[in-house]
Amino acid sequence: MRKTVYETNYDRLVKLGIVTEGQIRPNGRSQSGGYMDLVLERLPHLDNVYSKGSLAVSIAHYFEQNGDLCSDPEMVLLLHPEIKSVEAFSFNQSLPPYYQEVFPEPGKVCLAYKKDQNNFLRTWLTNLINQRHGKTWADSMEAA
Repeated sequence: MRKTVYETNYDRLVKLGIVTEGQIRPNGRSQSGGYMDLVLERLPHLDNVYSKGSLAVSIAHYFEQNGDLCSDPEMVLLLHPEIKSVEAFSFNQSLPPYYQEVFPEPGKVCLAYKKDQNNFLRTWLTNLINQRHGKTWADSMEAA
């Protein structure tokens, strides 16, 4: 049986070490020589907001410009460990400024953003795996 983009992306989060046995790893930073660090942050204030049992995380690359950290990109994801699925919630980048939210308000969904963001996530996660992210993680205290 062919997997959906949501199931495939969940499998890639497992491969990156972001999800292990249905649990999300602690906040941290994946380091892979020669590439931008991947930053993971739990967002518990978004848990269960749009679907029961969902757990929210942010994954991002950051660069510094004029003393500010800029996302390139940052995505908020809603994980559904019980069904081994993940879906995009939002996409953000600093330069040029750009923000899209799949679920703009409770009960509403932008289907075009949902499709585009989940397809982008599939490509980005594949790139992260190919860059050997997920092999070395520093927790949030070590990463500071």
